[in-house]
Amino acid sequence: MFSLNVRPILRLAPIRILGLFLLSLLIVGVLGCSPKPSFKNVDITGSTAFGNNFSLLDTNGNTKTMADYKGKVVVLFFGFTQCPDVCPTTLTEMEEALKLLGPKADKVQVIFVTVDPERDTASVLAQYVPAFNPRFVGLRPADEAGLEKVTKGFRIYYKKVPGSKPGSYTIDHTAGSYVFDQNGQLRLYIKHAQGPEVLAHDLKNILQ
Repeated sequence: MFSLNVRPILRLAPIRILGLFLLSLLIVGVLGCSPKPSFKNVDITGSTAFGNNFSLLDTNGNTKTMADYKGKVVVLFFGFTQCPDVCPTTLTEMEEALKLLGPKADKVQVIFVTVDPERDTASVLAQYVPAFNPRFVGLRPADEAGLEKVTKGFRIYYKKVPGSKPGSYTIDHTAGSYVFDQNGQLRLYIKHAQGPEVLAHDLKNILQ
């Protein structure tokens, strides 16, 4: 009389079901999760130690906040127009990085915030900043209190240093920059003098 031993089959069935279940979880995980961007600079995504907004004046006297640049990746740099090396070098690197981005550069907004509003009037900023790139924006605080607020929020160090001539001065200041994504979220701290290739690499990762 013919008989079928079903016990081995019954023992294998749960194993196969478990295998299919684990495989489906793996597929969902691969398709549903985006890999974390690989940045060359300092990833500060989600940090609450730095500011995430500002209220500053553009060269036409209009108040600007981060909301005005929503939809674009914002690169925020603090400096002053009479800076002999750090500021022009940084702005030049930013311009070169945008060239490396090609058409994607249209989605990036570079903002230069002066820490020397006494000398960097609206007209001075209007001439200085666009000289590096016509799309670059220069912003300034309305007064000393505004300068203290925005620099404190972004942990920007600045200090007047007396010059060689009476009444003249230069300014020591933080040389790094900040990058916000298209939603206005703070993402990166860009170290000084990394080169345009490094900046372009990180901006591409955020733009994806």
